This record gives sequence, C-alpha cells and structure tokens, in this order.
Amino acid sequence: METRFKFSRDLAAGRVLATMWRRAPRPRELPQLILPVPLHHRRLRERGYNQALEMARPLASVLGIPCRHDILLRMRHTDAQTGLDAVERRRNLRGAFALRNAAILPAHVIVLDDVLTTGATLAECARTLKRAGVERVDVWALARAPISGNGM
Repeated sequence: METRFKFSRDLAAGRVLATMWRRAPRPRELPQLILPVPLHHRRLRERGYNQALEMARPLASVLGIPCRHDILLRMRHTDAQTGLDAVERRRNLRGAFALRNAAILPAHVIVLDDVLTTGATLAECARTLKRAGVERVDVWALARAPISGNGM
C-alpha cells in the first residue's frame, strides 16, 4: 500500500495509512512540532504531493500538535535513494537540508517520513535541527523497509 501511495499517486492509500497510524498508542511525551521530511521542488513537481506531509497533517490534528512544512527545507535535488547502499545514501544527502531563515524552533520536534530504510534521510534532518539548537529530535516513520545484505 505504501508504494501505491508514494509512487502511484494513490492518495486514498495514503489516507488509509494515516488512519492506521492515528490508531497507534500515543507517546508519553508529545513533541511541540511535527516537521515532515521535505521534497525538493523538482521532486514535488514530479510526484505532485509530499507523502510525508500528507501523513503528518492528519496525525498532527489528532495529536493536537502543529505541523509545519515550511521550516525544514530541501535545498538541493538529490538522486533517488532507491538502489543506493547506506554509505551512498549518507553521501547523497549531505548538506541537502536547511532551515528557513529566522525559524523559531521549540525544544522538542518530530521529523516524520513515510519509510525508513537506512535512516540516512531522517539522520540528516535531525543533524540540521540539532545544529540549530533543537534539544530533542524524534524521528517517526510509518514503515521500515526490509534490510538486505547490501548494507541497506
């Protein structure tokens, strides 16, 4: 269902996934802000929507947490991560994210993505936020890709 949502523009599948996620137990400590992993404007134009944002909005609403898609920015277009091993993924994403100038961030935020494979994307987002002074960055992903023998 995740691949239908992400690659086949099946927003109905995304709504089903978001509904399932909203039913999960609430964490003990809720963050102060949800930041969906951003897409570069070129990828957003190709896909037509940001799947992380489509899941973050309803989840934020249920949890009563603000969701902002205009703070964490993807500054450069990166190659698709599919087919890259863990080292290549980290190298591909190095310096890809930045924060909007004058962004005021709370002490505790979530970076949310649809799928976690090696964790390179979420780790780079978290590094960007920590460098800006965020004390605690939690990473949430809807799905975990299977780990294969090639370092992914």
